[in-house]
Amino acid sequence: MTFATQLNAAILRTGSVTCVGLDPRLEQLPKPLRESVSENRKDSVAAAYTQFCCEIIDAVAGLVPCVKPQAAFFEQLGPAGMVSLGEVIAHANRAGLIVITDGKRNDIGSTATAYADAYLGSAEPERSPWGSDALTVSPYLGRDSLEPFVEVCDRRAAGIFVLVKTSNPGGGYLQDLSVDGKTIYQSVAELVTELNKSRLDADGYGPVGAVVGATYPEQLVELRKAMPHSILLVPGFGAQGGSADDVRAAMDSNGAGAVVNSSRHIIFAHKREEFSVAADESNWQDAVRAATVQMNEQLKG
Repeated sequence: MTFATQLNAAILRTGSVTCVGLDPRLEQLPKPLRESVSENRKDSVAAAYTQFCCEIIDAVAGLVPCVKPQAAFFEQLGPAGMVSLGEVIAHANRAGLIVITDGKRNDIGSTATAYADAYLGSAEPERSPWGSDALTVSPYLGRDSLEPFVEVCDRRAAGIFVLVKTSNPGGGYLQDLSVDGKTIYQSVAELVTELNKSRLDADGYGPVGAVVGATYPEQLVELRKAMPHSILLVPGFGAQGGSADDVRAAMDSNGAGAVVNSSRHIIFAHKREEFSVAADESNWQDAVRAATVQMNEQLKG
């Protein structure tokens, strides 16, 4: 199956469009994991990150279609962190979750091909070293920087999510600029649609998805129409202010075609007052699971 077919099937199987972002931060880890870390030891922090993320995966498996590890939090720890990222991705693969690595990679020519070869593909015989099913990609080096990723997607039934309209407040500085009567983000959306045209699965979706923030609901409606063949990855829900009503426009008539990311609201749910945890935070996974169920229900309306 193509990546789009697999992701939409996982959405329908779980009844969820929630994507759990794996963004570990030492100071916010549950107490048992914080206390396990040796002072000034990057390898010790990396081990805590591995345990934290793998236990989140165990808590949400079967409830959501996918997880999204943010590479930066692992890269921050150097080589030990990169080993941790690999272990987390492999654990998610084994748990049957689709993995979207959030690396926002891109370059031109052979360098773009190297990025694609490194990250894209989780199935044998052409499994990539990292084993991700999809990767976030920046479009701002042009079409020739995206094509190597798309070619690897074709070969390995993988996907990419192109940054089209991001959720951060400053994104409009570049993305909203108007050139020849249309904005930059509209031009990127046109390119995404063009790249998908000859690659559609039976449901009409291609391997080139798009990142469109929940914090811009009007543009989300606009871009859903502009990119009918793209699965949308929607950040900005929850902690960044996006609401359930804001993101429903991303879904198709079957309730698929998009996934909505939440990181802090789920993975650090033990810090939220509405979820009861023990004083020693030993039952923090229960809070993760409860927050995931809550988000699923919110998005179902």
